[in-house]
Amino acid sequence: MTSEYLSQIGTLIRSARQHRGWTQQQLADALSTSQSAINRIERGHQNVSLEMLARIGEALDEQLVSIGGGPVHLRVTGPTTLSGSIDVKTSKNAGVALLCASLLNRGRTTLRRVARIEEVNRLLEVLQSLGVQTRWLNDDNDLEIVPPAELDLRAIDGTAARRTRSVIMFLGPLLHRSSEFQLPYAGGCDLGTRTVEPHLAALRPFGLEVKATDGSYHAEVTAGVAPVRPIVLTERGDTVTENALMAAALYDGVTVIRNASPNYMVQDLCFYLTELGVGIEGIGTTTLTVTGRSHIDVDVEYAPSEDPIEAMSLLAAAIVTGSEITIRRVPIEFLEIELALLEEMGFRYERSAEYVAANGRTRLVDLTTHVGPLHSPIDKIHPMPFPGLNIDNLPFFAVIAAVAQGQTLLHDWVYENRAIYLTELTKLGGRVTLLDPHRVMIDGPTHWSGAEIVCPPALRPAVVILLAMLASKGTSVLRSVYVINRGYEDLAERLNELGARIETFHEKA
Repeated sequence: MTSEYLSQIGTLIRSARQHRGWTQQQLADALSTSQSAINRIERGHQNVSLEMLARIGEALDEQLVSIGGGPVHLRVTGPTTLSGSIDVKTSKNAGVALLCASLLNRGRTTLRRVARIEEVNRLLEVLQSLGVQTRWLNDDNDLEIVPPAELDLRAIDGTAARRTRSVIMFLGPLLHRSSEFQLPYAGGCDLGTRTVEPHLAALRPFGLEVKATDGSYHAEVTAGVAPVRPIVLTERGDTVTENALMAAALYDGVTVIRNASPNYMVQDLCFYLTELGVGIEGIGTTTLTVTGRSHIDVDVEYAPSEDPIEAMSLLAAAIVTGSEITIRRVPIEFLEIELALLEEMGFRYERSAEYVAANGRTRLVDLTTHVGPLHSPIDKIHPMPFPGLNIDNLPFFAVIAAVAQGQTLLHDWVYENRAIYLTELTKLGGRVTLLDPHRVMIDGPTHWSGAEIVCPPALRPAVVILLAMLASKGTSVLRSVYVINRGYEDLAERLNELGARIETFHEKA
């Protein structure tokens, strides 16, 4: 938007606010933002997304501008060469786990630099429906969470809950708060069948039984039941481990969790739980020994670390566009396998000395990418539990392989149908052959050309399509991008700051 349009929009918002008799702080509270942000918007000093305009209009009960309805789309003009520097934002997966874990604490939790994404917004709506008070404190995305004395589990916002898979992680905290409760079926990405049975198996030792009927999980908790031996997870899943951790945190005893995920979001959750006074041995390993507390009531602050998946997204953006950029605040421990594989393919980059994240524990570096030819890897690319190649990073190797010389096999053995969405790259000129629901063969290099594509319903493949559009000649349109906004904060705007040409739009009514 030009400064003139921003000024006009700011004037409209200020007039509507004053007409209602609200202060800037009242409007900020209604939008879960800061007074200073409202002040900048009204002075025309801050870009305003169409979604934010719609929210402001709804809060003030006045249609500020006619922006059309329905889903949000992206129009991408390419090919693009990116330049400059960009900071990696905090972890989406850690953020949602910490929001769920805040239910363990009867005191005030303040989370620093939380990713303001749709997944977080939906969880905040669910928490608020239970009686939890949440408040964005400032422009740094610090978030305050204050629970009520008693949660109103009957008032849970089913619409918001069904739009996120993260609500499944309410089981661990809530089994200590009520002997009987219901949770709506979890939603989120469409990745095929993801059974909840591993979660239930991990929580049964604490007395939880769940029946799935009528679109909800009906949970019943038998009092006095506690683990009598180590809990062995049947899969080394991140959210399963987090559920078991949260259940163990409020058990006044010692719980041993074997085959636990040591992944980045699990580590952040462990660090937060230790701030609550929970004892945890083995952080970063597959065996966790948890000494819980029967009651937690402390005022605590915690800063989740940066997101390795976003860091990988930005690396892929640089590689596919043949760009040199600096990606700051990269959690290197969780990208070392990916970088080693990229080096094998010919990728060159510079790496700064390590420094520590705001949580005081996670190791960060700055990476500067260099332009150069890539070739296909020696072997197939497949994910493994940490410290292997991250499951969520696998799709980015599809677009990277598409610009490399040679043939690359990707084996996505975890999800039943995520690999299928990667074949959408063919619409942009990629040569992607689906071998079966788990494997694709990619031939490169690719001469990208623009196309119109409906956004895949899975988060990472959706971003892969967007990154390919950056390198595509002409104009591309990516329709219905809610799934991207669910997992990334202002991705299009931040890519534009590096030189991309991405326009957000709604269909005209």
